[in-house]
Order: sequence, then C-alpha cells, then structure tokens
Amino acid sequence: MRTKLANDTTLRLKGIEALNNKLGFSGALRFLTLLHRESTDYIKISKRLYKGQSIEEIFERARKNWKK
Repeated sequence: MRTKLANDTTLRLKGIEALNNKLGFSGALRFLTLLHRESTDYIKISKRLYKGQSIEEIFERARKNWKK
C-alpha cells in the first residue's frame, strides 16, 4: 500500500507541475478549483483525449507506462 501511496503522490505532484508549467500558477489554481466545483464528464474528456487513436495504440501506451 505504501508504494501505491508514493506513486499516487508522485503522480499528483507531476500533474500539478504540468498544470503550473502550462497554465501558470493562477491558471492552474483556477483549473483545479473548477474541477472541484463542477461535475466532470469523463466520457466526453476521454473521447477528446483518445480521438483518432486505435485501441491498440491506447493499450500499447498504457502497457509502456504501466512498467515505469
């Protein structure tokens, strides 16, 4: 369980760093606030993220990242 916690913490930190680098501090904070305030349509987001990709491409990328 401790390993999963460390991985989750690392993922959160990297995600926040990415948001901060791309959107700046205030943009990242605003984005995170919006996520907590409104319900999120994960299906709509997934369709946008994976548009134009085959299931094989998605799973291959997942397999590569799983090993990390």
